[in-house]
Amino acid sequence: MLLFKDRSAAGVAGVLAVLLGASVLLYYWVAPDKKVDDFVGPPRSGYVLTNFNLDSYNDFGQPAFKLIAPHLERREDDESLYINAPDFVLPPTKDLTAPPWKGHSEYGWVNKDGSLLKLQGKVHMDRIAFEQNPPASIDTSEVTAWPKENRLETAEAARIVQGASTMEGVGMRANLDTKHLELLDAVHTVYPPRKR
Repeated sequence: MLLFKDRSAAGVAGVLAVLLGASVLLYYWVAPDKKVDDFVGPPRSGYVLTNFNLDSYNDFGQPAFKLIAPHLERREDDESLYINAPDFVLPPTKDLTAPPWKGHSEYGWVNKDGSLLKLQGKVHMDRIAFEQNPPASIDTSEVTAWPKENRLETAEAARIVQGASTMEGVGMRANLDTKHLELLDAVHTVYPPRKR
């Protein structure tokens, strides 16, 4: 305990204590808010898989698609899957006697519930011959697919070869169950001559 011999020293100490308290209050009143961590970087992976097989099924328990790739990352924020160099299989859901479409793309992305599949970069797909249908292939890029509905589309250039017939165009829509392929613009088709 401090004892002051005169009242002026006690008064000065009291004034200093009041000023100190006022300055602390003033600091908290005018000081800037704590800095929020505003760093925005790439989303963190929930997990990473290497050399994996992924099978997805539709609402009826039938295979919707299969992916085989060297690298997959699951993102925590939206639970989507980012895939490098996937090989994929799109099996038929209605005509189970038809062979699946098999292919490859540079990258892939699958949403949380597996209802949307993006095949990014160059995309190549093949289907072997069956019944009276000759083998077929599709070369395009940036494909958006709804595998549970067996539909896909792209706005990019596409080349479809079926047997000796070739179709090229810009933009494509396909329903793999109904075997309906549609080119949307700048279509050029080459058919072999018919045998007489």
